[in-house]
Amino acid sequence: MKLIIFGATGATGKHMVEQALEQGHLVTAFVRDPSKLGIMHSNLTITKGDLMDASSIIPAMQGQDAVLCTIGAPANKTGTIRSEGTKNIIQAMKTAGVKRLICQTSLGYGDSIKLLDQTPFIFKHIIVPFILKKAFADHSLQEEYIKQSQLDWVIARPANLTDEAFTGIYKQGFPATEKKLKMKISRADVADFMLKQLTANTWLRKTPGLSY
Repeated sequence: MKLIIFGATGATGKHMVEQALEQGHLVTAFVRDPSKLGIMHSNLTITKGDLMDASSIIPAMQGQDAVLCTIGAPANKTGTIRSEGTKNIIQAMKTAGVKRLICQTSLGYGDSIKLLDQTPFIFKHIIVPFILKKAFADHSLQEEYIKQSQLDWVIARPANLTDEAFTGIYKQGFPATEKKLKMKISRADVADFMLKQLTANTWLRKTPGLSY
């Protein structure tokens, strides 16, 4: 398949690029700074652009079969890169006639907020309401844009992301009342799940959680 990946220079995005290339896909990495990707491959096209400029996305979107999105920002930064960036991606997809969108957000808000009960006290009562408050709000708006898009979307909601090794074994699509979750998952496993959604319809137009 011909895939375009947004957020390709991020920690999860790099795993996505590498795994997609290993699987034989033709990959376009849409990035602000190409020097940060550090991956070279005959099936990889690196396109420089700005997510906040919708017109710069449309040329790269032409001819793509699907979109993978792992855009984000440091927790201590304000802004709307997730929501506004995703809104621009959706507009470009509609212009180019691309239907499949796989996007990473996060567990811990909306109908998954109950899962925070399984996290440490400091995370639930300090980090989430203070440090992650604006990031979660941006994720929430990002999800609303996706849900209203009428695209063929899947929103992957991982627990706390780690740099641990790929396992290929993780829980997915569990209810908010699920017990005995480790509330963490490696970025490599998140990339694995998202790539599998390119052809699977189990979670089509759903928001499956991911965790060990």
